[in-house]
Amino acid sequence: MTSSSSRPCVPAISLSKVIERAPDLVPLYEAAGSSVRAHGLEGMRAAVYPVLDRSGSMRPYYRDGTMQRLAEQVLSLSAHLDDDGIVPVVFFSTDVDGSTDLVLGRHRGLVDKLHENLGHMGRTNYHWAMDEVIDHYLASGSSDPALVIFQTDGGPTSKLAAERYLCKAARLPLFWQFIGFGDPDANEFAFLRRLDTLAVPGRRIVDNAGFFHAGRDPGAVEDHQLFDQLLQEFPQWVAAARAARVVGP
Repeated sequence: MTSSSSRPCVPAISLSKVIERAPDLVPLYEAAGSSVRAHGLEGMRAAVYPVLDRSGSMRPYYRDGTMQRLAEQVLSLSAHLDDDGIVPVVFFSTDVDGSTDLVLGRHRGLVDKLHENLGHMGRTNYHWAMDEVIDHYLASGSSDPALVIFQTDGGPTSKLAAERYLCKAARLPLFWQFIGFGDPDANEFAFLRRLDTLAVPGRRIVDNAGFFHAGRDPGAVEDHQLFDQLLQEFPQWVAAARAARVVGP
């Protein structure tokens, strides 16, 4: 990964390389680039982690290709922020179900295949997946910030553990962008809305989380709208994290 200190005002991976390695992702790459520029993140370098819910109620979203599509959207966004063309994917339900690297050019159908091989779909526990991301980030030795795109269709079984992990992780250069799938009126997402408003600095040194709801049919959300929402709070976190010395200059 390129150091953020150099801050070149170009995408981490060029359009020509995307055309060469993953021509099917060019429209997503271009849509992501428009949002990156609109949010003042051109030249930003950051790791990107997709975290995907495999609780039992998520089965329809895997069956209809929504989850594979989301992974491809995240991979296309990461091509603007991270120059290695790889996003580490974490699947979770009751525990961490599995993890892998999604690689630009070797991404087609991968999420679907892995999901089918991971077996039982359990309950919803955020904190084990959060722990997996934290461990991976620390082991990477990176000093660049990371954008964690954490998808779920409901609140966690252990709300206290999820809240505790989020608060502790506020001292690390990790921003947690939660995205909800399902009924927008369900009480399932009240917890995520509360996470997004935990007190600063009372509970967290900086506000390190955002949340948006993608509706009952997230696959119908326009790409540019999805990218805009994924990046909505990230720039403010970057500024606050730099001021608090959580992220380097």
